[in-house]
Amino acid sequence: MFIVGLLTGSIYEVADGGCTPVGESQGSPNGARIAPNGDLLVADRFEGLISVDLDSGERTSLHRGDGVAMFRGLNDLAFDPEGGLYFTEPYGSDALNPTGRVFFLSAEEGAVPEVFASGIAYPNGVAVSPDGARVYVAEFAANCILSIPGPLSRNPADVPHVFAQLVGGLGPDGLLVDDAGNLYAAQFFAGQIAVMDAFAMPYGVIRLPEGAGQGTTNLALHDGYLFVTEAFANEVWRVALNGDAVTRRVAPCCATRSLVHPP
Repeated sequence: MFIVGLLTGSIYEVADGGCTPVGESQGSPNGARIAPNGDLLVADRFEGLISVDLDSGERTSLHRGDGVAMFRGLNDLAFDPEGGLYFTEPYGSDALNPTGRVFFLSAEEGAVPEVFASGIAYPNGVAVSPDGARVYVAEFAANCILSIPGPLSRNPADVPHVFAQLVGGLGPDGLLVDDAGNLYAAQFFAGQIAVMDAFAMPYGVIRLPEGAGQGTTNLALHDGYLFVTEAFANEVWRVALNGDAVTRRVAPCCATRSLVHPP
């Protein structure tokens, strides 16, 4: 499992209850996902879209801006089933100034990022339905989750809409979709994860234990466990999704903003 430190510029591998740095600290890595080629793809607040070789730790800049203009700060990213990439650009936007954008980068050779959606009040986490038809965007400053038809959608009646309105915390941060289409949302400043099905019907919430921090930021699934980063105490937690539902601390870390498990 790998996590990134937004404030430290570091990338860590989490194993055996501890964190090991991957390469040198640089920039401000935010969201991260394993790319089809096995590298770690990172949305960096200052550096744009970068690729990290997990063996050497070397970072390669892929895209730093929209045309000739620099990105205003990237946050999170997600792949669709065909290798297309969605990533969010929230900085400078809020509830009174909804100017955040979501970009799409096709998997085709030579493709450049294109604006997929705009006018969003701080687009934070992003996730894609298993069939690639829906793109979920965490509209952090409105405390809701948007559903936007993607290029793979075949439903002419589907329109961009508010998929879920959350209660509590500041807003949804990281998003995750499992193979069944269920959506998980880390509610920042609520210390919990909201869980709902593909039709936005809520299953309920998974709360971190008493005494844990409230800064739930990002999520990953691996071997039947949901892993959760908590940014105030800089810890990683896990909860078994089948059977033992006790939430357990995995590791204290130097910084926790986003995490990802290799496939």
